[in-house]
Amino acid sequence: MKNIPDYQDVLNAAERIEHVVYNTPLLQNQQLNKKTGANVFIKPECLQRTGSFKFRGAYNAISMIENNRKKNGVVACSSGNHAQGVAEAARLLGINATIVMPDDSPVIKLERTRRSGAQVVTYHRENDDRDAIALNICEDTGATYIHPFNNPHVIAGQGTTGLEIARQLREHEAGNGVQLNRALVCTGGGGLTSGLALALDYNFENIKIHSVEPEGFDDYSRSLSVGQRVENSNRSGSICDALLTESPGKIGFRINRGLLANGLVVSDQEALNAVKFAFHELKLVVEPGGAVALAALLNSDKKWSGESIVCIISGGNIDPQMMARALAE
Repeated sequence: MKNIPDYQDVLNAAERIEHVVYNTPLLQNQQLNKKTGANVFIKPECLQRTGSFKFRGAYNAISMIENNRKKNGVVACSSGNHAQGVAEAARLLGINATIVMPDDSPVIKLERTRRSGAQVVTYHRENDDRDAIALNICEDTGATYIHPFNNPHVIAGQGTTGLEIARQLREHEAGNGVQLNRALVCTGGGGLTSGLALALDYNFENIKIHSVEPEGFDDYSRSLSVGQRVENSNRSGSICDALLTESPGKIGFRINRGLLANGLVVSDQEALNAVKFAFHELKLVVEPGGAVALAALLNSDKKWSGESIVCIISGGNIDPQMMARALAE
């Protein structure tokens, strides 16, 4: 594959991972449609293997490592969802995995990464360079580094989410299909967003795709507005741990700057409200970072009334304490 993936790469990834990935459903909810005035479809990747979309890209990327290098294993950096995706994909493929994770990662993410057989190395978000730690491990062991978003094979794998959406909407309402107008995507480094954009832009003419981020970590929104990658000044400080990246990935941004509309930003409180809404109304367990797209939709004040919209719920790996906080508030 070339360095910048395209739609054909997403199709190839779908064939590569179809025997292991879950085809997550498209859900509709009367209360959500009433609140927004739109025809909303929820794509709950919180129901994917390991609880997030990350398994798709991890399995695609690891399965493409040359055979003579697989024995050296893989290394990844992640706050938890990519960690679990890589750990489980490596387990299924019989490859050793070492994951570099923040020491403040949700306990459930640390435990489940280890449960899949990966070795976990922790670091401090503010003081340590996780990429340097990971690359040192690769140099010592000969392992292959699986970047969470700046990797063309990872992006192509994440794009299979969009292929499923296109197929499901073509089959919707007895085969009459739906013309999708807009998509809202939880965005950290942009791997899911760019892969999804490749698939949705190909299948839906004039679709508007929005990145959605937490306040204080809106590097994608700001980057799109100025046409070049910018960084966040902070490395921590939001409950949306899955989305706390320094800046957009180079590969994904080259795709997204031409395919995305403006970025959207929500507060931590709005993300918590969306977690609560998902639990009560959609019967879904969602983590704050996986709920920001839903939060943006809930706060849209019917400005997209009459449109057909897909909203990605990207992950559901939430600690019980955070869920209790969301429900209490």
